[in-house]
Amino acid sequence: MRHSRLGALILVLGAALAPAPAPAAGAVLEDMGTFVWRDADPDFGGFSGIEITEDGTRFHALTDRAHLFWGRVDRDAQGAVRDMVIEGRANLRDRSGNPLPAGYRGDSEGIAIGADGRIWVSFEGLHRVVAYDHPEAAADPLPFPPKLPGMRPNAGLESLAIRDDGTILAVPEQSSGPATPFTVLAFDGEWREHALIRRDPRWLPVGADIGPDGMFYLLERDFRGPLGFASRLRRMDLVEGEVARDEVLMESRSMQYDNLEGISVWDDGEGPRITLISDDNFLFLQRTELVEFRLHEGTDRRAAN
Repeated sequence: MRHSRLGALILVLGAALAPAPAPAAGAVLEDMGTFVWRDADPDFGGFSGIEITEDGTRFHALTDRAHLFWGRVDRDAQGAVRDMVIEGRANLRDRSGNPLPAGYRGDSEGIAIGADGRIWVSFEGLHRVVAYDHPEAAADPLPFPPKLPGMRPNAGLESLAIRDDGTILAVPEQSSGPATPFTVLAFDGEWREHALIRRDPRWLPVGADIGPDGMFYLLERDFRGPLGFASRLRRMDLVEGEVARDEVLMESRSMQYDNLEGISVWDDGEGPRITLISDDNFLFLQRTELVEFRLHEGTDRRAAN
């Protein structure tokens, strides 16, 4: 989702002074570093989603203008990102095989990759979820999802995830009011309302993934006007009709990171890793950041903040 140019300009004024809350008891995030990703391609930027392979060495990154980049992640001996090497780029297509334009039909927001390698993308504007057999394939759309209260052209299915059994989970960026829970939609042959998740008034969902632990990870954002962006990461156990567990793993300070929108949760064999990517809104005063954490189940490790 895009924000005003004025709000983006404010990001350079300095960080807010309020400290960030500590992660939830029993789960600690270890900060694995931030990498600023740059490239001269005119379509580079505006990243709204990311997927990292389980070994941490490959990526797919989705822009909000219907472009998909993929390639190699180079890491140092400690596993921190040192380079993102682009090996390919594609303009996503409609069901007739025509490249999607930016805007109403091409406002791509969420990405999920199934066990079979199919690439799933959610769009807002024309609200829909489609599958691609490969990045340059024609779209294979699902039936249109139900339009929930609060959904509008720039506030649609922002967050997308897929379970191991192929069930698609999607969360809109808005609900009908600041105290109204967000509806998680599920598709496993037909759309249904799967669960309701708590809304804290200013926090809005912008990305989701299913972790190796089977939990639902939700990245949220708060745009604070002159104070810029703040980000929050939640983990929950979604069962049919209810949320069995809901914990906040991280809440950043204003302007601690750029406009984080995409999330990938993976496990390199040494424990769960979380990769976040920012949307620079194609503005030179913002930047594309890769922010990574390692998740520790315990309180004897370093916290991220």
